[in-house]
Amino acid sequence: MRQQAQGTRSKTSEARRRRVYGPVPSRRLGMSLGVDLVPFKACSYDCLYCQLGPTRLLTTRRENFFPARALVEEVRHALERGPRPDVITLAGSGEPTLYRPLGRLITALKAITDIPVVLLTNGALFGDPALRREAALADRVLPSLDAGDEGLFRIMNRPHESLTIEGVVAGLERFRGEYAGPIWLEVMVVAGLSDGEPRMRLLAEQARRIGPDRIHLNTPVRPSPLGPLAIVPQDRLEALCSLFTPVAEVIADFKPGQKARAAQAGGIEDRLFELLSRRPCTVEDAAAGLGAAPNEVVKALAALESSGRVGSHIHDIRRFYWALDTEEKR
Repeated sequence: MRQQAQGTRSKTSEARRRRVYGPVPSRRLGMSLGVDLVPFKACSYDCLYCQLGPTRLLTTRRENFFPARALVEEVRHALERGPRPDVITLAGSGEPTLYRPLGRLITALKAITDIPVVLLTNGALFGDPALRREAALADRVLPSLDAGDEGLFRIMNRPHESLTIEGVVAGLERFRGEYAGPIWLEVMVVAGLSDGEPRMRLLAEQARRIGPDRIHLNTPVRPSPLGPLAIVPQDRLEALCSLFTPVAEVIADFKPGQKARAAQAGGIEDRLFELLSRRPCTVEDAAAGLGAAPNEVVKALAALESSGRVGSHIHDIRRFYWALDTEEKR
């Protein structure tokens, strides 16, 4: 009975979740209005470092998870109530390229706004010509690549059994030949696992095949199943940058978040809980994402923690908060 009740609560929670969230601060994109295209957490990978925890649906099958029209209306409503984001990011709590009407959605979003549409993806499915055509409608594509060989790919990304590192790289290489827009490649570097120079050189060779416009090195600075020992120090990341062509940039956020913008209308607790149900945040992150003063966020967090809706813990000397009862992520 308990399992059934938990399953019912999870389905109900998923059904009532808003698919559009933010704007939230992004280290690479500025203020990003996120559009979540898949159920929590449907993905073609089950990455060791993922801040959302284990993958619930490991798949490469593309599906019509949610009506595209409803997603567009949510975006329209978010834009009307403001503030204006720098980008609209197709991302969220899983792999967005699993969303079958991806191309139709991007086209519809471009019909209602001139704000750039960014696709944030693990890049695993770009061997599919149809997906490449749809992804090419985005103004910017941000794929990831964490391994240069099959062994590390299996360890780091724990992909669907049908995927290989050669297939992933070859798909992104084909996409580069078909897409004239910017490609920014993100590399997640994990201490003791992928930060050695031999492995990074292999990865850099694969990245050269893809030919991205920019390469960003990251490390798990946000809470992850690996804990703070997985974090690669900033000076080490900077030393690895020169292995890549073009020379990579470090994007790992070792400092508190951006300044807050003008406050939005509406109850801060509800908006804060919605933000924390998507990603763990520090007080500074949440203040920037909500356009609220840090002291307002601190008061709202205290109320949410006392009611049992939000939890927190220290990760790499910073305290992160997350929602407890939406998806039972922790």
